[in-house]
Amino acid sequence: MSDTPVRRFGLVIGIRQECIDEYRSVHNGPGVRDLLTDAGIRNFNIFLQQLPDGEYYEFAYYEYVGNDYETDMTALNAHPRNREWLALCDPMQVPLPGQQSWIEMEQIYFNP
Repeated sequence: MSDTPVRRFGLVIGIRQECIDEYRSVHNGPGVRDLLTDAGIRNFNIFLQQLPDGEYYEFAYYEYVGNDYETDMTALNAHPRNREWLALCDPMQVPLPGQQSWIEMEQIYFNP
């Protein structure tokens, strides 16, 4: 077992309502799960919710268990299959105002 502390991430982004079914469908396949695992990411979850403003938003949660987050994310972002995946999924999403992609949320509570 590693002594490396787990880093927890919560992210949020909007999603185009007309793309929800397709977004669900592409996530039913293998996608880039192996690449995420290789990058030290585990327990990756995406949740969907329509908020009172009528828009749909995704909330993502994952844990990073590697030793060098920046290096692992650089390698993941450079991988051709991950770039193809993002080219498929990114147009379905709507970043929050002033953002270009998912925005990291502040963790305020954890119950081990």
